[in-house]
Amino acid sequence: MAKRKQSETSGMLADIIVKGMQEKLGLDIVKLNLSGIPNSITDYFVICHGASRSQVDAIADSVQFEVKKAIGAFPTHREGFENCEWVLLDYFDVVVHIFQEEKRGFYQLEKLWADAPRENIVDVKPEIKTAALPAKKPASKRVVKKVVKPAVNKD
Repeated sequence: MAKRKQSETSGMLADIIVKGMQEKLGLDIVKLNLSGIPNSITDYFVICHGASRSQVDAIADSVQFEVKKAIGAFPTHREGFENCEWVLLDYFDVVVHIFQEEKRGFYQLEKLWADAPRENIVDVKPEIKTAALPAKKPASKRVVKKVVKPAVNKD
């Protein structure tokens, strides 16, 4: 069998997808290079998981936004948005898998494709950019008077 030749654009696309995952704090991001695997369906799998249904949805939205912004592409196929346990985004040369943690552990795609070269991406914590934050306004010297009403005796 002939090996597939990996295109440069698929590597760049995989990096853009990783950026989208990192924007929403995707966990345990892994890039599997499948281009050298005979009969593989794509050049890369990019896999991560989120801590909740809403985070999985946010990661998927972020990936789509980053890819659209960078190269103007939309996924050729999307599925899993109904319950967000496993969202799949197919960009043809790169297939994105975003799981909830328990589903990722169950399906173990990394073990299924264990013969593919693997790149583990270090989780990123968001940096707080103090220059971008507005300066704190000084506390006002306005005095607030507290009005206390006398208790009414209902005898």
